[in-house]
Amino acid sequence: MEKILIVDDEKNIVNVLREYGEFNGFLVDCAYDGIEALEKLERTNYDCVLLDIMMPNLDGFSTVKALKEIKNTPVIIMSAKTQEEDKLQGFELGIDDYVTKPFSPKEVMARVKAVIKRTKGYLDYAEIKEIKLDSLNKRILVNGKDVHATQKEFDLLSVLIRNKGLVVSREKLLNEIWGYDYNGDERTVDTHIKMLRAHLGESAKYIKTARGLGYEFVAD
Repeated sequence: MEKILIVDDEKNIVNVLREYGEFNGFLVDCAYDGIEALEKLERTNYDCVLLDIMMPNLDGFSTVKALKEIKNTPVIIMSAKTQEEDKLQGFELGIDDYVTKPFSPKEVMARVKAVIKRTKGYLDYAEIKEIKLDSLNKRILVNGKDVHATQKEFDLLSVLIRNKGLVVSREKLLNEIWGYDYNGDERTVDTHIKMLRAHLGESAKYIKTARGLGYEFVAD
């Protein structure tokens, strides 16, 4: 049974999402600020975290940044902030989805299921040239060293390797990794590819840009 963590300082929202989460078969844990959330995350492995941005003690973005330094747990941001800049900031930090308030609890649970399904559905293990993918721990290793990539970067590389030798469009990457029609533009893919290449160092040479189309993993 999957376990999720709901983090929001608004207790009514936490209670509603807890009820819907349990109804959908999840084990549900709750926290009311970022510090409490990180304490729980250090002790427990969750399949997904639902996280508000505007919270006391430690805001959502700071919580995500601290979390990604210790684990690659999938994160869905919940926020009344609707600006594209806020969404892009979240995705650049490695979140998996962004839901704006007010929201439908049913939709939120559907997104949780989609994120968990995606993050569990990639290659169990793969090795191409000096690159290794460890799906169990969501790690990318280059020449045996962990490159500390985010969940999204891991997912991007997984999709590109599974389609090795084929151009994968930005639209396909958005649909397969984010799992829904992204409301912004396709720059978010380019941003994550840029970060992935930076982490891969010299091994970034295997990710080719098909101008105007998308990206291709080439390792002959």
